Amino acid sequence: MKTAIVYYSKHHGNTKKLVDAIAAAHEVTVFNCMEEEPDLSGFDRIGFASGIYAEHPARKLRRYAAEHLPEHKEVFLIITAGMPNDRYFADLTKTAEEKHCKVIGTYRCEGFNTFGPFLLVGGTSKGHPTQEEQDAAVRFYEGL
Repeated sequence: MKTAIVYYSKHHGNTKKLVDAIAAAHEVTVFNCMEEEPDLSGFDRIGFASGIYAEHPARKLRRYAAEHLPEHKEVFLIITAGMPNDRYFADLTKTAEEKHCKVIGTYRCEGFNTFGPFLLVGGTSKGHPTQEEQDAAVRFYEGL
């Protein structure tokens, strides 16, 4: 099954660590949506991965998914956030449903966060994602 992961990882590289762990263990094509907007039509399975910015996945990734996700694909979602909350998947899940895609799995873990006022206290979730969380992301991918 031909798989692509499109990710956005800006501040501390939290999300990129998870994507890199998956790519090191499995044959997937990885795209950084801050640098490119690939054609995903040739892929069977598409992952979207992002940190959380103001309670949502990155705007650029959300916009890319809305404009470029082909219909009827299998989709999986990966989120890193300073504070855990499953509602962070809602935007991308809605986009997938609008494109008649099936969300086949979601993975969320903590990510080091120094956004806004959290910088004043040294950030939240320091040290995340851990190696264990990166390994869990690989296991998540293997279970799809």
